[in-house]
Amino acid sequence: MNTMEKLSDLQQRRAYVEQGGGDAKAKKQHDAGKLLARERLAKLLDEGSFVEIDAFVKHRGTDFDMPTTDAPGEGVVTGYGTIDGRLVYVYAQDFTVIGGSLGEMHAKKICKVMDMAIKTGAPIIGINDSGGARIQEGIDALSGFGEIFYRNTISSGVIPQISIIMGPCAGGAVYSPALCDFVFMVEKTSKMFITGPQVIKAVTGEDVTAEELGGAQAHASKSGVAHFVSSDEEACFAEVRKLVGFLPSNNLTDSEYLAPTDEINRLSEVLTSIVPDDNNKSYDVKQVIAEIVDNGEFLEVQKEFAQNIVIGFARMNGSTVGIVANQPKVKAGSLDVDSSDKAARFVRFCDSFNIPIITFTDVPGYLPGADQEFNGIIRHGAKLLYAYSEATVPKINVIMRKAYGGAYIAMSSKHLGADMVFAWPTAEIAVMGPDGAANIIFKNDIANADDPVATRQQMIEEYKDKFANPYIAASRGYVDDVIEPDSTRPRLISALEVLASKRDTRPAKKHGNIPV
Repeated sequence: MNTMEKLSDLQQRRAYVEQGGGDAKAKKQHDAGKLLARERLAKLLDEGSFVEIDAFVKHRGTDFDMPTTDAPGEGVVTGYGTIDGRLVYVYAQDFTVIGGSLGEMHAKKICKVMDMAIKTGAPIIGINDSGGARIQEGIDALSGFGEIFYRNTISSGVIPQISIIMGPCAGGAVYSPALCDFVFMVEKTSKMFITGPQVIKAVTGEDVTAEELGGAQAHASKSGVAHFVSSDEEACFAEVRKLVGFLPSNNLTDSEYLAPTDEINRLSEVLTSIVPDDNNKSYDVKQVIAEIVDNGEFLEVQKEFAQNIVIGFARMNGSTVGIVANQPKVKAGSLDVDSSDKAARFVRFCDSFNIPIITFTDVPGYLPGADQEFNGIIRHGAKLLYAYSEATVPKINVIMRKAYGGAYIAMSSKHLGADMVFAWPTAEIAVMGPDGAANIIFKNDIANADDPVATRQQMIEEYKDKFANPYIAASRGYVDDVIEPDSTRPRLISALEVLASKRDTRPAKKHGNIPV
């Protein structure tokens, strides 16, 4: 065979691999509203940037029908490319090849690009569309899952890890996405569960559909497993690209700086009146965020889960910041089991990747109730205390209104190491709300009064005047400054500039023991 013949042979072999499971299976995939693995990578990455690795890998299965089963590309496409010019490593499972099932060599292909991502300090993005472990390969398939989980864990806090669910993801396969930093799902086509509807029906008698059990909306709103949900695959890839734009490539680099087009010293009159005079009335904290960040652009994370707290990414003067904010519109912004988990994990992600954290506080306390106590609010609430205390990145807090009791401490208070704490004049920093405090402090005065109702109201107003304000905390140095709300943006940008060179250390240790 001469050189030209060898080149022709190479082209034929490559074409065979690129066809995947063939036209019939490709059509079935398209009919289900799903793109093929290579089509997905083309949508995700910059045009023409994808470079494939391990295209000619083959399985070594010898049991059942595997010796006669050909699996082009081993059911997964792996390699690297760029997003907005930045290097990322990728893999995309191919459902047209043995249902995208994971066997020994399938796993090795994924592990290789994960190893390369760690070595070169680049994000890893996985597109999951698989029937799960390849049963024909038995323990070798399970070993493959374990090797991936191990690398997910080792990579955590070193490089960003993103999982995109674009088909079934069941059993052990769900744990790799769970170990990643962000999970994307698509409505109707994405499914995630440990045990499927049929097994649940057989074991517990419970009747539930696959969509109800593990669909995108279920994981976005109920379990919190999904961080982003898109209407279709193209919208999903656009969202992934947007997220990557906010993130650094690894834990030793900074996020990409974008020259700001928004005025640094821009004031916002909207903020002056956004907090109602009646502290029992709500407002939308997302409006506060939009008024302060560059161009009002905010990428919210887990927007449908634990909506009493808001998390996400934005830019301030061109640099990425992480935002955590109580949402007065939902449960009055109180902290509960789910919101504590949501905020704590986000704070730890930002700290891992050197992203400054801005906290907007309006919290009446931890949500009361037997259900919360029995579900471990003590344990889950402690996660938020732990996360903020552990974080060494610049931490800035803006107290807008309520900051009561333990929840005040938990929301990035000075006592947990916040670098700068600002308060609006509307801030109420106290052990508890005026109503409850008056009932305790002035109990006897109210009981013995000729007009208990009027006396109680008088005592509430006295407590408000004396304690429900930011000035007691400011007099102790727990609040660095009481600021006009309209000047919040320039004050935050100034603080971020000052804290850019912050260096903070913690005692040497193997790792801490976060309450889980």
